[in-house]
Amino acid sequence: MEATRGIRNNNPGNIRHGDNWDGLAKVQPDPAFCLFKTPEYGIRAMARVLTNYQRRHGIKTVRGIITRWAPPKENDTAAYVDHVAQVVGVDPDEPLVVTEVLPRLIPVIIKHENGQMPYSDDQIATGIRMATT
Repeated sequence: MEATRGIRNNNPGNIRHGDNWDGLAKVQPDPAFCLFKTPEYGIRAMARVLTNYQRRHGIKTVRGIITRWAPPKENDTAAYVDHVAQVVGVDPDEPLVVTEVLPRLIPVIIKHENGQMPYSDDQIATGIRMATT
């Protein structure tokens, strides 16, 4: 079975081109989505985006986060929201501190985006640490 685009690109959040991310590969063969040097850089980008949703935009619920991350015009956002809230262990509309739930939030987004979550807890923690230091 071939790896999904997000896994192949070390971009498990399927982040599109637009920002000058740390850790981008020198060559970017995918016209739509970033290619990172390592999965940890892709996880770092996810953590930065998710943290900025709250810091810059005031988004602090799973419903708000996932609706912005995966807009209804492209996704079954309602099902995505329900799945993430269930796995994270919160009500979809419960206010939360994004930085505190990143270790639970990022893996469920990766699994939803890619159909698998092949990264270790250490890789997730490293990506988050890279984003917050």
